Amino acid sequence: MAKSKGNRMQVILECTEHKESGQPGTSRYVTQKNRKNTPDRLELKKYNPILKKYTIHKEIK
Repeated sequence: MAKSKGNRMQVILECTEHKESGQPGTSRYVTQKNRKNTPDRLELKKYNPILKKYTIHKEIK
């Protein structure tokens, strides 16, 4: 049985507000997306433990 590459790929989400705040460190999450259904960059609201609030995390390359 041959393995195909598949449509799911692993992506890294990074906080957008954390960079602007100037505080040290980063807030990143690792998740998966289906590249066929979601060809654009992914944007999700995730919890940032350093800022202690929910912020928008965008996919980085």
